[in-house]
Amino acid sequence: MNLEPAQLAFFAEADELLTRMEESLLGLESDPDNHELIDEIFRAAHTIKGTAGVFGFDDVVHFTHEVESLLDRIRDGRMAVTAAAIGLLLRSKDHIGALVRAVAEKSELDAGDVREGGELMAALLDLLGRKAPAAGDSIVESAAPELVREAGGDDCVSTGNWHLSLRFGSDVLRSGMDPLSFLRFLGTLGDIVHLHAVCDALPAWSQLDPESCYLGFEIDFRSEASKSDIEAVFEFVRDDCVIHIIPPYARVSEYLDVIRALPEDDLKIGEILVLSGALTRAELERGLVRQLDVGQPGERVAQTQPLGEILVEDGSVNAGVVDAALVKQKQVKDAKAQEARSLRIDADKLDHLIELVGELVIASAGVQNISQTLANIPLSEASEVLLRLVNDVRDQALSLRMVQIGATFQRFQRVVRDVSRELGKDIELVINGAETELDKTVVEHIGDPLMHLVRNAMDHGIEQTDVRLARGKPARARLTLGARHEAGGIVIVVADDGGGLNREKIRSKAIERGLISADAQLSEREIDRLIFAPGFSTADQVSNLSGRGVGMDVVRRNIEALRGTVEIHTVPGQGTTLGIRLPLTLAIIDGFLIGVGSTTFVLPVGVIVECVELAGGQRSLARARGYLDMRGEVLPLLWLRDAFDMQGEAPTRRENVVIVKFGQTRMGIVVDQLMGEHQTVIRPLGKLFQALRGVSGSTILGSGEIALILDVAGLLQLAGRNEHQLQAGAAVRALAEGDGVPTTTA
Repeated sequence: MNLEPAQLAFFAEADELLTRMEESLLGLESDPDNHELIDEIFRAAHTIKGTAGVFGFDDVVHFTHEVESLLDRIRDGRMAVTAAAIGLLLRSKDHIGALVRAVAEKSELDAGDVREGGELMAALLDLLGRKAPAAGDSIVESAAPELVREAGGDDCVSTGNWHLSLRFGSDVLRSGMDPLSFLRFLGTLGDIVHLHAVCDALPAWSQLDPESCYLGFEIDFRSEASKSDIEAVFEFVRDDCVIHIIPPYARVSEYLDVIRALPEDDLKIGEILVLSGALTRAELERGLVRQLDVGQPGERVAQTQPLGEILVEDGSVNAGVVDAALVKQKQVKDAKAQEARSLRIDADKLDHLIELVGELVIASAGVQNISQTLANIPLSEASEVLLRLVNDVRDQALSLRMVQIGATFQRFQRVVRDVSRELGKDIELVINGAETELDKTVVEHIGDPLMHLVRNAMDHGIEQTDVRLARGKPARARLTLGARHEAGGIVIVVADDGGGLNREKIRSKAIERGLISADAQLSEREIDRLIFAPGFSTADQVSNLSGRGVGMDVVRRNIEALRGTVEIHTVPGQGTTLGIRLPLTLAIIDGFLIGVGSTTFVLPVGVIVECVELAGGQRSLARARGYLDMRGEVLPLLWLRDAFDMQGEAPTRRENVVIVKFGQTRMGIVVDQLMGEHQTVIRPLGKLFQALRGVSGSTILGSGEIALILDVAGLLQLAGRNEHQLQAGAAVRALAEGDGVPTTTA
C-alpha cells in the first residue's frame, strides 16, 4: 500500500500547524491569560502527535507528547505562562519541526539537533516533575512509559471501558490508509476488550469495488488514556470517517463534542442523538411512539409536539444536548458546502498553468493581429471574443498565485522576539497591510531581503533602552512592517523609530574602506545608499548579527533581480524607513506599447498617468529646456531615442509624451508613437543584458517581433547619466536585432 501521498499531506499540514503554533505562542507571551491561544497551541501539538503516531514516526510522537503534557498543565491552570515557559515551548516547536523534516527527508538529525533535543527533553521532564533520562538512555525509551496524562479538567482520565463506533470512509484505502493500522496503534494505549466488525455497507458482490472500504467497527476499549489520546489515533482520517468516542461515564459536554464532530450528512435529530451516544435506539423508538397517535389500525397521525421536547420530558436526554443536535442539523449542509470550496493543488502544476496561459496570451495577440490585417469583420468579432476570454482566463490564473503577505510578516514576530533579547533591547513588531496580496513567486524571494533589513534595523537602527530614555523616547522601540498596493505594484515598508542613519559615520567608513575618496562631494541620498555597497559595514566589531559587510548589498541585488527598487528615508534621531517597490507578478502584466523608430517598447500600464502630444513651438521649447510646463508643474523629460542612443531621426511633425509616476516622482518619456494597450507576457533577459538599466525584460508581440519592457525606476536613474548611453544603446540594438533574445518558454 502506497502511504507516500498521505505522508506528504501530513508533512504539509505539520508545517502549517507549527507556523500557527509559533504565532499563537508569540501572542500568548503578550496575553498570557488568553485561553483561546492556549487551546490552539495544544490542538496543534496534539494533531501533530496523533497523525505522526498513525505513520509510526515514534520520535515525533514521544517528544511532542511531552510538549503536549506541559501545555495540558498550562491549559488546566496548574502552571503559569511565563517567559521561560514560552521560550522553552518555542524551542520545542523548532525541534518538532526538525524531527518532522528528518522524517520527510529520510535522514538523521544532525549532532546539534540531537543535543538540542536532549536538553529540551530534560527541561520538559523537569517542569513536569519527572526524572530526566540517564546518560546513554534514548529520549524515546525514557518517554515511552509516560503516555498517560495526569487527571484533571474536562478531558479526565477514566479507568472504565470506552465505546468506540467507527465507520471508515469508502475512499480510505485509495488515500493510502490501512484501517487495521489504526486499530493496532489504538492497542498501544490500552486493551481492546471486544471488537465487532460491522459490514452493513457491504454491497452485493456484483457491485463490489475492491478499492473501496466498507469496514466499520464497534469496540469496547479499556484504557487509562484520555479521550484526547484516543481521538489522536484517528486524527488523520477524521475528515473521511465517522468516529464516535463515548467515555464510560459521559457528561453532557462529551455528547455535545460528539454531536459537533458528526460527519456532515443530512441527519434527522433522532439519528444525531443516537449516533452521538446520547440516546439509545430503544429510547428513540419510545419517543417516536409517544409522538404518534394511534388511530384506526394501520393509521397514525403526527402530533405537533417536537420529538426533542418529548425526549426531554421523558428524561431520556438532556435539553442542552437536544439544542446542540438542532444546531448541528441546521449547520451541516452549509459546513459541507464550505469544505468543498477548498482544494490544495501542487505549486508546480500552478506554475505550468501560468506558462500555458502566457503562451495563450501570445497566440491570442497573433490572432488579433491577423484579423486586423485581413479586415474580415466576422474574424475580427471572433477574435474580440477570444481576447476577452483570454483576459478572463489570465486574470483568474494569476489570482490563483496571489497570496497575502501577512504570513511572511508573521514569521518575523519570532525573529524580533529572539534578536531583541539577544541585543538586550525592548522591541515590538507592528504589522500593517497583512492582507495585501502579491504573486507567490515574489513572496518566496522577498523573505531573505526582509530578514536582513529587519535584523539590521534592530542592530544598527534602534538604540539601547538607556539611550532611548535619555533622548526622551519610550523604552519600548517600535519596528514596523507594512505593505500596500501602489501604481500597479506593491510597496513593502520596513521602518524603525531609532536614531536614524549616522551619515558622518557612514561617510568615514566608506573612505576608510576605499569606497569613496576623501574629497568626494556626495548628496545625503548618495551617502545613505552607501550602506548597500558590497563589503560595507558601520559595525565596530563582528557579532552574530553584523560586522562582516554582507547583507545589505545582497538585499539590493535580490530586490533588483525581482525588477524592484529599494529607497531610504531617514531622519536623525527619529528613525529610518526603507521602502521596497516590487511588481505584483513576475509573469503577465497589462502593458502599453510605444514606438521609437522601428523599435517597439512596453511600459507597464500601472505607472502611466496620461499621454500628451508634443508638437509645434512647445516641442522646440521643451527640447531646449529639458522639461515641460505641465499645467503649472515642471515635468522633467527623457527622450527615449537619446537615452538609448538609437539611430534615425525623430518625426518632423510631432512627438508624444508618456507621463509616468514612480513613487513620488513624475517624469515624461518622449516617444515617436503611441500604439495602445497590450497583454504582456514577461520573458527574462539573457545574462548578457541583466545589468542593463532602463529595461526589465522582453516580450513577444502577436507579429512575432520582440518588444522590450521598460523599467521606469531604471529610466529615472538613467536620465542625466550620459556615460551609460552608448553602452545601453548598443545593448538595445542587439536585443532588437534578436541577439540574446530569450525563447518563448519561460
